[in-house]
Amino acid sequence: MAPRMSVQGERNHTSVTMFILLGLSDEKEVQLILFPIFLVVYLLTLLWNLGLIILIRMDSHLHTPMYLFLSFLSFIDICYSSSTSPRMLSDLFKDEKMISFISCAAQYFVGCWMGLTECCLLAAMAYDRYVAIGRPLQYSAIMTPGLCQKMVAGAYGSGFLGSLVQTVAGFHLYYCGPNIIPNFFCDITQIISLSCSDPFISQIILFLVCTFVGFNSFLVTMLSYVFILASILKISSVKGSAKAFNTCASHLAVVILFHGTGLSVYLLPSSTHSTKQDKVLSVFYVIFIPMLNPLIYSLRNKEIKEALTSVVKRLEVFP
Repeated sequence: MAPRMSVQGERNHTSVTMFILLGLSDEKEVQLILFPIFLVVYLLTLLWNLGLIILIRMDSHLHTPMYLFLSFLSFIDICYSSSTSPRMLSDLFKDEKMISFISCAAQYFVGCWMGLTECCLLAAMAYDRYVAIGRPLQYSAIMTPGLCQKMVAGAYGSGFLGSLVQTVAGFHLYYCGPNIIPNFFCDITQIISLSCSDPFISQIILFLVCTFVGFNSFLVTMLSYVFILASILKISSVKGSAKAFNTCASHLAVVILFHGTGLSVYLLPSSTHSTKQDKVLSVFYVIFIPMLNPLIYSLRNKEIKEALTSVVKRLEVFP
């Protein structure tokens, strides 16, 4: 589709109304291989995260702060994956992978909202683990249902405001072409580089939001683990130390996976990796991590396994 023409004063301007996504590959054979793989990954993401949410809601033994946070994390992963995967799957069968300006902004807004919210929620979960290990006798008094609800609301609210500011800052710029995004989704850093107006203010706004929401959440998470480690080192028995570490091992794995990949995608200089490497990292960050999170929490979690066994037994009673 040709860019739209608009007249402002006595000057003619070409305004971009559509972006073209290059996608993962332009080779038909590769696309045919990728489609079933990513379709299965997306369906498993929906199945495992939704299943985990239902399991936590059904079993009263899982009505604790840790599993409350985990259910909201699964909801975030569903929304995050759904913001990109369906369009990516449909684009695999298209010769021209075009997305409207508004749709691109909406896709980025939802993805950014969920990404920033996950940063905040992982910080809340890290604090929860610190209280459970460092101050076990006061855990119930500190991690009250009211505080947990406020932490969840704060995570979603911070993510929403941060995403709104970033989306407005990035998409209010003037775009006159080129309109090709070298990725399979709308990435604000790549979109801003296409702008015909000065992106300096928008880049500053993006940096500030990432610092205040993303980096501060990461800092809270790391500080919580410093205190967790200090608390574990105070435990005299090896068995007690191992048990304490196991209570936060899954969360720590998710934190390393999420932040480690995110830092590789957005903070490493572009000169250190190619466009193909960018796409591979983006696929892992956007597509695979939402599928892996519920697995990481479930595979070595005794309480979730017991809850699942209990639910299965109840279902067997009513064939």
